[in-house]
Amino acid sequence: MSFVLVRHKVRDFAKWKPVFDEHGKARKAAGSKGGHLFRSADDPSEVIVLLQWDSHDKARQFTQSQDLKQAMERAGVADMSDIYFLDQVDRPGA
Repeated sequence: MSFVLVRHKVRDFAKWKPVFDEHGKARKAAGSKGGHLFRSADDPSEVIVLLQWDSHDKARQFTQSQDLKQAMERAGVADMSDIYFLDQVDRPGA
């Protein structure tokens, strides 16, 4: 299982979220299988996205695309994103 974890800050979550939602079609077309969206409990401008992908290659290609850069600019991403490419090794119980 391939995952991508993205952490960045946004200027205004209410403006960022619709752009993120709209860009879901592009993520899906690029191989994303969906994921989870989180906001920091201590800093609501900090957003963390965990997405599952077909492959790391497709995920890397997407994260380096001009289309994503433009969407992030439109959405108001306020800092450099931290991006981690992850392999699932276990799924522990609760």
